[in-house]
Amino acid sequence: MKTRIMKTNFKFLAIVLSLGLFLQSCSSDDDKAVTSDPEVSGFEYGAGSSHSTDQVAYKGSNIHLEAEIYAEATVSSITVSIHAHDLELADGEADWDFEQVFTDSKYLAINPTFHEHIDVPTDIPAGEYHVELLITDEIGNSTEVEGYIQILELITLSNISIDETVVRGEDFHTEFMINAANGIHSITVDAHAHGLTLADGEVEWDYEEEFLEGYHEETEVEFHEHIDVPVTAPAGEYHIIFTIEDENGNTKEYETHIDVTA
Repeated sequence: MKTRIMKTNFKFLAIVLSLGLFLQSCSSDDDKAVTSDPEVSGFEYGAGSSHSTDQVAYKGSNIHLEAEIYAEATVSSITVSIHAHDLELADGEADWDFEQVFTDSKYLAINPTFHEHIDVPTDIPAGEYHVELLITDEIGNSTEVEGYIQILELITLSNISIDETVVRGEDFHTEFMINAANGIHSITVDAHAHGLTLADGEVEWDYEEEFLEGYHEETEVEFHEHIDVPVTAPAGEYHIIFTIEDENGNTKEYETHIDVTA
């Protein structure tokens, strides 16, 4: 009888121990299921054409973004947001408020490397833009990293100095600095007038010339030319357009006026 009771007690003790080990195992599994937020390292961005990390990009080009992601749980999405605050819009420009969620299979993994190129519109204002990268895993943990990037014009003009008047039969001086990220293809100068009355001996002057020598393929150069005005040109106001075209076909125009005097 005593032996039967002892066997019963041993069976009961074994059941209790097994249940305890099972509960401990479940608790251990629960502990392993608790993960930390994803971590991001090596977050870099810049001009896409050169995979630059200088945090500068150009209108009409693209932004290169890259980051190493450490995640204990599988990543479920990566969101990129780019926007600016209070940039003034010039004629023909529009606000750029970009957001895209990436769920490509190559990113739905543990410890993926994020690498994308984001197109930059041509009709947005140049200036400082806020860049945000949001990583979310399948459990719901998330991490956000952010920074700033300068969006620049592909072609910029500065230090402009152009004569406002010229005596016909002489020349007028033009000078300015050009910065072209893709290199200069050509510079065209167009001068013309509208509705000027021709006197005896005068001939309508409609001038256009393309300048290549000393400028072609340069990324930073001073445009410095003297443009002859025919002695037969009628006096009056002339409209002048300078057009700079880069090697990718992007253009920048600068318009002004000059008075031709007799």
